[in-house]
Amino acid sequence: MEFIKRAVLLSGGVDSICLAYHLMPDLAYTINYGQKSAKREIYISKLICDKLNIRHEIIDIDCSSLGSGSMSNKESLRISPSSEWWPYRNQLLITLALMRAIKDDINEIHLASVKSDFFHKDGTGNFYNLINEVTEYQEGKIRVICNTLDYYSHELANKYNVPIELISMAHSCHQSNIACGVCSGCLKQLRVRQELGIE
Repeated sequence: MEFIKRAVLLSGGVDSICLAYHLMPDLAYTINYGQKSAKREIYISKLICDKLNIRHEIIDIDCSSLGSGSMSNKESLRISPSSEWWPYRNQLLITLALMRAIKDDINEIHLASVKSDFFHKDGTGNFYNLINEVTEYQEGKIRVICNTLDYYSHELANKYNVPIELISMAHSCHQSNIACGVCSGCLKQLRVRQELGIE
């Protein structure tokens, strides 16, 4: 039986924490691509990996000049489906992770998008099927997998029996390294905490 070496993209948010806990991958990548909350995302992701004994790697590449919306502290584009939308963000992150993963002999990269991400084209099943087709075609034949699309964040936490301690550590703010409490990321985390009964 062939050994499958897996990696996850870990942002330190609720969904990727749930995925990392469930999958217990060989590696977790956190990417600083110039987003405003990168410092906190890296800090939380490292904590999670330390607790779960997962090897953690940071990819640093400043793409802030290409960003838009609240994640880059810039005006949203006219076609933006939401205030935090960053053009081709998931495609960018997958590509950067793949460039590192092929050196780490990774066979599969797993990401966590959930039911509430459907209004972003790069948060849909169709997107993940297409990007996987492209990456499997290329040298390395690395698979890109998202098995979380049928669930909301709180459902994912329950399905994977993720400890409340880990969920409570999550950082989901789009605008700052300190939770602003008003952006869509912070509001989502508050909803998840309420749905899970976290005080």
